[in-house]
Order: sequence, then structure tokens, then C-alpha cells
Amino acid sequence: MKILTVTGYKPMELSIFKENDPRIPFIKAAIEKRLTGFIEEGLEWVIVTGQMGVELWTAEIVLDLKETYDINIAMIPPFENQESRWPDSLKEKYQELSFVVDFYQPLYKGDYKGPYQFRAKNMWLIEKTDACLLLMDEENPGSNKYFYQAAKNVDNYEIVVITPTDLEDVVEEIRMSNPNYWD
Repeated sequence: MKILTVTGYKPMELSIFKENDPRIPFIKAAIEKRLTGFIEEGLEWVIVTGQMGVELWTAEIVLDLKETYDINIAMIPPFENQESRWPDSLKEKYQELSFVVDFYQPLYKGDYKGPYQFRAKNMWLIEKTDACLLLMDEENPGSNKYFYQAAKNVDNYEIVVITPTDLEDVVEEIRMSNPNYWD
């Protein structure tokens, strides 16, 4: 696998409403763990659309991983000004990341025109990548369900899911790595 897309929940789908929510570091650790394994197996590019939540966190993770690994990050939003209705703090983060990623280009020129842009974005991502990494609970897929369904309908497209159980495992690993845990 050379090119991977990463997507998952938006913050509000996880009941996360602040950038300093204590769950975010655990989510980021789970994503980083999977990405590191893929990078060590030859992953060259990570593609995100820059949606708030998992995708912005992934962009931050990959930018940090660039200090150690030869990995690239592309942000391909479905249309321009995707972040226009977001909270100011997330708008700023999105805009900052759009300047520092290795490649940035919206699929469609102009603002949001209709749901076809999201369907086209999903198909474009599946066609241009070898696999996807999804943070998702299949029982409660949230907005991920549209991408997931499209990906499932494509033969030989690898879907890797970070499940709630995977998140619990990461939380436990981090807790156990604390020297005070064993006291």
C-alpha cells in the first residue's frame, strides 16, 4: 500500500465540543499507531479531505510523523471554503494545515453546490488510494457510513477500521505505560 485515505467521525459525532477534550489524545494515538505501521510497510501518501475531527487530527499526526518518517500528506477538500461554517478555532486550524500539507487542492472550484460533491469525493478517494483507514463503530457509523458503503462496493479495496475496542486497547496501553500505574 502506497496511498491511504483516512476518515472518521466529526467531533460532534463523538460528543467532542472542545479542542482540549481529554479523549482526543487517545484517538490520535490510535490513528498514529496504525499509520506508523503502514509507513514502516511502505506507505508514501496519506490523503484527507480536511473534515473537522479525525481528518484534521490525522493531518496533524502525519505532519508530526514527517519528522521521523518519509511520508507525505495531501488535503483534498470536496469544494472550496469547506470550513466556512465551522467554529473559528477549527477554521484557523484548517487554514493553517492547508498551507503546510504537501499538497492541497479542492476537487471542485467554488463553494458547496450539492450532495453530489460528497459522493464524487468518496469515489475519487477510493479510485486514487490503495486503502482506507476509518475510525468507526459499525453499529453507529455516523457520517462515515456513506464513504464506508462506497468503499465496501469496490472489489479489492482494503478497509481498515479502528473500532471502539481498538480505542480501549490504546487507552489501556497508555495507562499501563505510566510508571505510576504499577504502584
